[in-house]
Amino acid sequence: MSDMITADLVDLDLSADTKEAAARALAERMVALGRVTDLDGFLADVAAREAQMPTGLDGGIGIPHCRSEHVTEPTLAFGRSAAGIDFGAADGPADLIFLIAAPAGADDAHLTILSSLARQLMNAEFTDALRSAGDPATAAALIRGEEPPAAEAGEEPPAAEAADVRSEDSVASSAAASADDATGTTPDALTKPSEERPFRIVAVTSCPTGIAHTYMAAESLENAGREAGVEVVVETQGSAGFTRLDPAVIAAADGVIFAHDVAVREKDRFAGKPTVDTGVKAGINRPAELIAEVREKAARGEVTAAARPGTPVERAGEPGEGYGTKLRKWLMSGVSYMVPFVAAGGLLIALGFAIGGWEIDKAKPVTEHFVWLQVDSWAALLFQIGVVAFGFLIPVLAGYIAYGMADRPGLVPGFVGGMIAADINAGFLGGLAAGLIAGGVVIGIQRIKIPPVLRGIMPVVVIPLISSMVVGFLMLVVIGKPIAEAQKAMTDWLGGLSGTNAVLLGVLLGLMMCFDLGGPVNKVAYAFATAGITAQDPSDSAMKVMAAVMAAGMVPPLGMALATTVRKKLFTTAERENGKAAWVLGGSFITEGAIPFAAADPLRVIPASMVGGAVTGALTMSFGSTLRAPHGGVWVTLLIGKPVLYLLAIAIGTVVTAGLVILLKGMRKTTPEGTPAAESPATEATSAKQPVAA
Repeated sequence: MSDMITADLVDLDLSADTKEAAARALAERMVALGRVTDLDGFLADVAAREAQMPTGLDGGIGIPHCRSEHVTEPTLAFGRSAAGIDFGAADGPADLIFLIAAPAGADDAHLTILSSLARQLMNAEFTDALRSAGDPATAAALIRGEEPPAAEAGEEPPAAEAADVRSEDSVASSAAASADDATGTTPDALTKPSEERPFRIVAVTSCPTGIAHTYMAAESLENAGREAGVEVVVETQGSAGFTRLDPAVIAAADGVIFAHDVAVREKDRFAGKPTVDTGVKAGINRPAELIAEVREKAARGEVTAAARPGTPVERAGEPGEGYGTKLRKWLMSGVSYMVPFVAAGGLLIALGFAIGGWEIDKAKPVTEHFVWLQVDSWAALLFQIGVVAFGFLIPVLAGYIAYGMADRPGLVPGFVGGMIAADINAGFLGGLAAGLIAGGVVIGIQRIKIPPVLRGIMPVVVIPLISSMVVGFLMLVVIGKPIAEAQKAMTDWLGGLSGTNAVLLGVLLGLMMCFDLGGPVNKVAYAFATAGITAQDPSDSAMKVMAAVMAAGMVPPLGMALATTVRKKLFTTAERENGKAAWVLGGSFITEGAIPFAAADPLRVIPASMVGGAVTGALTMSFGSTLRAPHGGVWVTLLIGKPVLYLLAIAIGTVVTAGLVILLKGMRKTTPEGTPAAESPATEATSAKQPVAA
């Protein structure tokens, strides 16, 4: 740990009066030593972490911290404030401030040492020693776990021994050790019977960054457990990863405490026990109360529900989700599995046309005629493989909608219904109906009470047999023909689109593609377009729709990339880096490349993207550009009808999106890193050094 903090990183007379100014003062020391490369970028990352949850702790401690790409190596800076600085702790201002900086890709060893420091901050003797340190070198040595510099003759070292500050090796080893060692309790001890065994608790702690609060909460719970005569074993799910508690330890526990601000990983392991679920700061500030609460729940026999396997959608969702939310997820489950078939099959078909010409679809099957050195044979091979892949689209869509609803038992009837939909030309709509029907039929069968002797054959024989018969009957006899007619009517409508109607459709599809940037609405528009070109001989209108959808989907990331290039000061350093990647993502038709920008500023980015996408969709339809490939972006330009006009439409939409984003962001004053001046007190406190840019 000797390289993490030196005397140059210690300020025992910190004069800052706000947490932002304190972070800046300590960060400037890191910059001076080359530990931080971009002061404002690093401070923006610190502020973003602080916005998630205040970093003040009871006992006069502030621990602003973050992981940042602007940090070159794990670093600690320490400041001591006589007046105290408000970091949001319940008991008042902090006089001991630790700024913890970790690189974005910090290795586990460094994070382990930082985590051990976080545990030490729960030690009152350690913090008392820091408050009495007379010079920066002494404070730095205490934090490093070393003997302070030799004192003058007759003087005693300032509480060095009483501080219980360990050496670097012991710090790293204790942090790497499991939490059961920290409490003096091993898994064997927890499971070993005794005449009067203490109450046993297993706990999980985690925080967004996984550097400080995670381990402080663990230390606090362990200390409170020792004082209460309770065995506490903690699983810390931090940045350095986590070691799963022994299942035997969990099984032997009498209660569970979750002190977390991010989702607990593999939470089902702890089901069926008295549980207290709270934030990580409660684990730090109120450990005794949490222990008392879980003991009271155990005394009342109050336990969490046992874990249920559930369907894939239920496992990925939240309890109590409404039917509308589940329906959307079921449909997206099918679409997500279908998309790879669309991409592979569509590109293979497009390559076949590109190499062999537009008559390649009339070539003989390659099983009957294939000449190794003939280009047309290879083109026919690519085309025919693509047709086979495309043939799976509707069955896969239906099968995985049913899978999302009913898990594996839904696959067979779903695929059967989807194949029937394809055979009777019910198309995309038929696939949706078949999947929903198959899932519903299986769910209905699963609710029937079955004698125990038959349960073993239900998923293998009974459910596939009965559900396939029911779905097949409904698709072939009852609803298949009406759906096929509706599909034909939609295809005919597309074929008749021209002029204003075609342009309006382009506007609508462009808006949908850019509304949620790869989300459900985007996928609906994309699925609509790909459904039109799945036919072996798609209409010209269907290929125009596909062209409009792909062009509009490329605009959001390209627009953000252009905006970050033209007006860098309106974006954070991280956004400017994302902008470089967005050129490639947008050019490859990966709309999700704009999500980092939309997440940071949705009210400006999403409307600007939608306007640009609508313009591009309208222009593409009016230009009459066509596209057989369902994916590929600029890499399939040679397969596009009227490619120059197509690229022009994308360029215009990109400029519109970039221009609107710049206009909307420019309407407010920002720092060079894009933080509103009104929200940045540190800017005011240091305005003489860091001027604000409009």
